[in-house]
Amino acid sequence: MQEVILVSEKDEILGTCEKMEAHQKGHLHRAFSIFIFNRSGEMLIHKRALSKYHSGGLWTNACCSHPIFNIPIEETLQERLLFEMGMTCPLEFAFQFLYKGELDQGLIEHELDHVYFGFSDDKPHPNPEEVSEFQYMKIHELEKRVEEFPEEFTIWFIIALPKIVQHLKFKRSWV
Repeated sequence: MQEVILVSEKDEILGTCEKMEAHQKGHLHRAFSIFIFNRSGEMLIHKRALSKYHSGGLWTNACCSHPIFNIPIEETLQERLLFEMGMTCPLEFAFQFLYKGELDQGLIEHELDHVYFGFSDDKPHPNPEEVSEFQYMKIHELEKRVEEFPEEFTIWFIIALPKIVQHLKFKRSWV
């Protein structure tokens, strides 16, 4: 049984809950999203495997999951990135955001998402149980694709992308 960390809107820990129950009832819980960029300024995205319990076949960021109670998030980040994408790289915290949205399978995503950035030119070796394909895309091309075909992307990615772009414009000149 996998648990998620229930939190307040201020990220105060309220307890834990079984992951599926949290998604069925829409309980606010802590999550993380990893965005990887290469030297050319392209973002790594992947298509979720069709067998995923929600959002299968949709494009999203390099890696996303839930921290584990009483384990430093830095350990969980690297373990999950290695498990999903077959790669690791230094990661730095960028920002966090709160969102709520309906998913397929009657599930609700209600997360306080901690966003981390990584920079790597390493080629991913994705886990086929998690990822069906991947690619690197220029940010402006990705923005256009999300605008034209939002149904191809996960809800959290659609919400996060403008925040990512704004953060990168503040931090970097290549967006």
